Amino acid sequence: MDLPDGKPNKGRVQAYDGPIHVADAAQYLMFHKPELGITSPYELNDEQYKAALDLLRQQRELVGRYWHDAFIQIDDFKNEGVVASGSWPFQVNLLKSQGEPVGSVIPQEGATGWADTTMMHVDAANPNCAYMWMEHTLSSNLQSDLSVWFGAVPAVPAACSDGRGKQTQEGCDANGLADFEKIRFWTTPVANCAQGEGACVPYYRWVSDYIGVIGGR
Repeated sequence: MDLPDGKPNKGRVQAYDGPIHVADAAQYLMFHKPELGITSPYELNDEQYKAALDLLRQQRELVGRYWHDAFIQIDDFKNEGVVASGSWPFQVNLLKSQGEPVGSVIPQEGATGWADTTMMHVDAANPNCAYMWMEHTLSSNLQSDLSVWFGAVPAVPAACSDGRGKQTQEGCDANGLADFEKIRFWTTPVANCAQGEGACVPYYRWVSDYIGVIGGR
């Protein structure tokens, strides 16, 4: 298609270079091809998985770069003529702060996403210190400032509005606080899924096959 500036989109769009993008394709198919019977973009049988890969191969003809580094993507939007991509609020907020004409939207099909977590090793040498660190990371002032820096929704809702940090309710809303129902959060694809034992394509195939798609196979 031609974009509003009259130029074609080929070569001016990007896609994420991680296997989660297979789920983005599956989510698109959930909305536009319900006959495939996809109920979760992370639980795909062979037919559903093949349809997602075929869609990604079509997209490959348009994609100029598969991005992974947020700062490289920011530079691509500013200096390399990129006009559209899946992205994170981090890039959007930073580009806006620099006066770039950028906006973001969650597609009608919804979006994929994930939650970053902190875990403690079962054999941690200093578990008391680890617990103290984890408690510190959950303080609303730290969560508030971190969510401003990264463009994320804080794990502690009070961080949006208690005034202990730089975040505001408006900022949390801009980062997607009210959009959780539109996001399907990552679950690792496994063979034994809701469709049955061994019915779904496991994650290792997502990894190898998506590398193939990026390489033009």
